[in-house]
Amino acid sequence: FIAGRTQLRRVSRNSRVVHQPPIMTQRIIIVGHGPIGHSFIEKLTERKPGGFDISVLCEEPRPAYNRVMLTQYFQDRDGDQHDKMKLSYWSEEELREKGVKLVYGRATEIVRDAKEVVYASPAGEVGRLHYDALVLATGSYCFVPPTPGMTVPEKKNPQWPDDPASRPEGVFVYRTIEDLEGLIAAAKKGAKTAAVIGGGLLGLEAAKAVYDLKLESHVLEMAPYLMPTQLNEHGGTALTRKIENLGIKVHVGVKIEEVVLKDCKAVGLKIVERGASESSVVQADLVVVSCGVRPRDELAKACGLELGGRGGVKVDSALRSSDPAIYAIGEVASIGGSFCYGLWAPGVEQADVLAKNLAEEGEAASYEKSDLSTKLKLMGVDVASFGRDEGFWFKRQFDGKDAGIRSLECFNDLDGSYRKLCFSADGQRLMGGVLVGDAKDYSKLLQLSKKEDLCGKTPESLAFGRPAPGEAMGVPVDGGDGTGLADDDVVCSCLNVSKGTIKKAIIEYDATTMPLIKKCTKAGTGCGGCCTPVGEVPKVLTATLKQSGKAVSEGICLHFPYSRRELFDIIKVKGIRSMEEALTSVGKGEGCELCKPIVASILAGLWNDHILRGGRDQIQDTNDRFLANIQKTGTYSVIPRCAGGDIAPEELVAIGTIAQKFGLWTKITGAQRLGMYGAPAHELPAIWKDLVEAGLESGHAYGKALRTVKSCVGSTWCRYGQQDSVTMAVTLEDRYKGLRAPHKIKMAVSGCLRECAEAQGKDLGLIATAKGYNMYICGNGGARPKHAVLFASDIDEATCLKYA
Repeated sequence: FIAGRTQLRRVSRNSRVVHQPPIMTQRIIIVGHGPIGHSFIEKLTERKPGGFDISVLCEEPRPAYNRVMLTQYFQDRDGDQHDKMKLSYWSEEELREKGVKLVYGRATEIVRDAKEVVYASPAGEVGRLHYDALVLATGSYCFVPPTPGMTVPEKKNPQWPDDPASRPEGVFVYRTIEDLEGLIAAAKKGAKTAAVIGGGLLGLEAAKAVYDLKLESHVLEMAPYLMPTQLNEHGGTALTRKIENLGIKVHVGVKIEEVVLKDCKAVGLKIVERGASESSVVQADLVVVSCGVRPRDELAKACGLELGGRGGVKVDSALRSSDPAIYAIGEVASIGGSFCYGLWAPGVEQADVLAKNLAEEGEAASYEKSDLSTKLKLMGVDVASFGRDEGFWFKRQFDGKDAGIRSLECFNDLDGSYRKLCFSADGQRLMGGVLVGDAKDYSKLLQLSKKEDLCGKTPESLAFGRPAPGEAMGVPVDGGDGTGLADDDVVCSCLNVSKGTIKKAIIEYDATTMPLIKKCTKAGTGCGGCCTPVGEVPKVLTATLKQSGKAVSEGICLHFPYSRRELFDIIKVKGIRSMEEALTSVGKGEGCELCKPIVASILAGLWNDHILRGGRDQIQDTNDRFLANIQKTGTYSVIPRCAGGDIAPEELVAIGTIAQKFGLWTKITGAQRLGMYGAPAHELPAIWKDLVEAGLESGHAYGKALRTVKSCVGSTWCRYGQQDSVTMAVTLEDRYKGLRAPHKIKMAVSGCLRECAEAQGKDLGLIATAKGYNMYICGNGGARPKHAVLFASDIDEATCLKYA
């Protein structure tokens, strides 16, 4: 055979072989190393390893990272790790191993006749890359409206719409790590208030960012309610109430007249509130513009490529532009010239189609459209919007104006959630829906909306959460795995991975662990929600292994094939005292985020060594490492120890002063302590420094340790008191504080039989008598209350401490 670039042809024995120069490997240039550009590289190198000469031009100072999870960066703050951030996809070394040349620089021109891309390096030098096929994955930029004060016109950069130099000081967009670093730096400089312009998906993500920075936050939306593209008015109003409950001020239906500047720095926004006749000023040290995105099509426009009607590079079903050698994917691709998808999942689907066609040297795959359904957690609030097809949004079928659509709505005033489901006129098909506050049924409803009937359900049962008549008698559609999904239903909407694909990977490719499933199917590599412990994928894994007769791994992860109880016994018997020793002796690999905290807890419970010394800090979970408890907003609660509930006036003053200094919400906890809530991770060291200087220490309200010893006021103050319960409680807490165990420990001491400290609902409880104390053990007051058992009666203090 003689190998050509696109085919193999047989040469007969009688033919004269003509020696020709070897044909060069096809050169593919990708402009843009964002999530979609990287997805294309990943898929192309998987399909045809080493089959192409691949170069990618990266505008940002680091390789691609997960922009879907961008807000997580406020917790990680690991930009100094460059290509090894928690959000990073592949490092520079991994790209080289895959045969991909990473070039840092900003593309400035496409010379189509010469098939080359001209770019400017970070040092300002001009470079050129030659291509056989060019893939534009330039994405989009943040739209900044032409409102006075938003930009500095003379500094506008036509080759970089997001150039921060084009905006006044204090005006930001929300798109990259550098944007977030700018917000963090501004907050450190003393910014106190922030206004986010835009109440859509991106705007609420940005609002979460400034909220995490502990800034007084305002969200301004010109539509009459939040998320107007995905939600109806009732859904948007329910979302507004949820967000305002967090302390964020939401302004809807507003007109923004200008950004108020002082010495070329933003100090506020001049707006007209809905229903107002005169303008007012919202004070803001920071203004974050997040009014949607526009495709980065400036390169395509300059080189004469045909554009879509609303921008973007017009492409056909093969993602090919008007130039046969140039393709476009992601947010810059205008499908058929009519629509650019602004979501991540469609870009991944486009990358897959293009990679398949280039690798197989044909057009076996085509791209027509993607599902616009989406589920997100915004400001800690679950929000979902799903539909049968794009008409659900384009025709706004959820607004109640389509005569062919019938709807059912459900408001839950107890938890503030809202659900609206839209059905065909005959009630036989689910056309779509809106979920706010409670989106646990999203996957089931999304799959049902793609079917031609309700699969035995009724509109009422779906809308109001009631089982349909006779439903309990039927065979579960999920085969009993608890997902409620059929095999052809999608479990990972980010990557469009079906439940059947997951099962096939488990049965045929022996993907019997979560990491192997992720590697084999890519499920869970987007937002990751489907692979959480409560997600659909773990349920499918466990059920499929059982049904196929394969052993269900009871190990805590792939590094340790043992249950927690078994691993505890092994570590105890072998006297293992470190993570490294555990991996060497009874495990494998380097450990992961599942096994490290478990081993850390076992080591602490057995040997009680200092958990933050000897390298043990690196294996603790987030709470133990930060000495604080993470909350649903991503911030932390800080609870100093108040042994026995006893607290000095100067300690009270110190806690109040520190809470005021860092803008924390305070509450007296259920365990007689003062808690401070809303602390961002980066401020925890400073908060603890101030607390330690005031003589306070951690109360271990986050750890598997002694939490607190609750007490009443005892004989010192109470006229019914038999013994000094406060002193006994303080003695017990000081004696056992820091003690680690497989589970948290709670104690209590009551000064008389009236039992004000609720000692009979604790792991260890003492109740004072005239002769001493009655000791109770093994009680519980949590989710499964259990009355404690009397262990000893009328014992003195020394005996109490001995038995305890």
